[in-house]
Amino acid sequence: MRKIARPRGLSRRGLLGAAARLAPLAAVPTVSLPGSAAAATDPYAALARASVTEFRSAWDAYRRLAWGRDELRPLTGAGSDFFIPGSTLGLTIVEALDTLYLMELDEELDAGVQWVRDDLVLGQDAPVQVFETIIRLVGGLLSGHLATKDTVLLDRARELADRLLPAFTRSPTGAPYRYVNLATGAVSGKENHLAEIGTCITEFGELSRLTGDRKYYDAAKKALHAVYERRSRLNLLGTGMNVETGAWTGTTATLDPPVDSFYEYLWDGWELYRDEDLRTWYSTLTAAVLEHLTERRSGRLWFRQADMRTGAATGHAQSELTAFYAGLLAQSGRVAEGEAYHASWAAALRSFRLPPESLDYHGMRALDPSYPLRPEYVDSCLFLWLTTGKELYRRRAAEMFRRQKQYCKVVNGYTVVRDVTARPMKLGDLTPAYWFSENAKYYYLLFARARRFDYRSNYLTTEGNVLRGLR
Repeated sequence: MRKIARPRGLSRRGLLGAAARLAPLAAVPTVSLPGSAAAATDPYAALARASVTEFRSAWDAYRRLAWGRDELRPLTGAGSDFFIPGSTLGLTIVEALDTLYLMELDEELDAGVQWVRDDLVLGQDAPVQVFETIIRLVGGLLSGHLATKDTVLLDRARELADRLLPAFTRSPTGAPYRYVNLATGAVSGKENHLAEIGTCITEFGELSRLTGDRKYYDAAKKALHAVYERRSRLNLLGTGMNVETGAWTGTTATLDPPVDSFYEYLWDGWELYRDEDLRTWYSTLTAAVLEHLTERRSGRLWFRQADMRTGAATGHAQSELTAFYAGLLAQSGRVAEGEAYHASWAAALRSFRLPPESLDYHGMRALDPSYPLRPEYVDSCLFLWLTTGKELYRRRAAEMFRRQKQYCKVVNGYTVVRDVTARPMKLGDLTPAYWFSENAKYYYLLFARARRFDYRSNYLTTEGNVLRGLR
């Protein structure tokens, strides 16, 4: 989940001007487009073709067995619902739109857009999770619109955002409620997590940019500020808050879920929209994280849990979702720390064939042995490569691609793993929609020298939706 590349010397997600940095960044790697002499001898060309083949395998299975449903269950050969039991919002289709565009699978892209135009029903009388709906559906519709220029996709993104706005506008603090009914606007879930409160400013900001209506950006920024102004004297944050009272409901400082992408979107908001407040908030909070949460274990960099008020250590678990932070650190100028953190995850993979959902980095043992096809390790491979130009990160991604194919590939595409420590691994029965938006896209961009992607100036959301850099 995360992203940006940049013009030479600038930082991550599709910069619009000269970004202030915490440290100087390396030059962007040279990328040769298909047809060039360099491309003809590209050692990753076979992997590029394989990445499209594997995507098509999963996509064809979805079209055949679950078209229009939120997600595919590849073992049982059926569809499943993500947001609303017994109903669909076409999650996999929306998530895949810009991946289809980048891979030049235009007939499939047309079919996806047609489904959104004819069959996507947004005003359903049911509560949906605001955070997931924004990053996955609003973001997917926006990136699909930017790829195709189809106004229907923008109209649907705006309609959906309007249906979600009561979660923000009815909150006394401005931090959104966790759920909202798409038909009635009724809100619920007053106790919310930081990632769910703060991960919306790029999608809502883009909607404001495209429509000229600031209400979306303003709502997202107010939500971020509601959290920032309640930081501890150490400039640390907890894990959740009551959106009605502003009281902390979790006082553990951590980078792990349910906090992770809160930090990411502070930086992204600065990079995309040049909002000085967001840069200040990110810098202040990041300095506190690096001061109070970093831990070296056997020479490796990890991030512990601590009490937000005292800084006292409270745990040493790490979620695979937090592997994204390696890319974010590098892209925001902390290149050495970003590389060191990614090296920690690469070392962990010498103990596991696939990264477990969470691990105890003191004993290097799995706390949650599942592998839900998470993309964060490869996400950071992409953005560390774009930041440093080091082929090391493409090689690490290639190894993960091979492992994912070896352990997760089934007849109908790819599926999650219930236990990576079992021999043989125990498989689950789900192709998460984010696999189409993230895993497949990251591999393709790393290996393929994509003609429709600007490697020097781009922005991908936490869900892998491209909001800058589509050619």
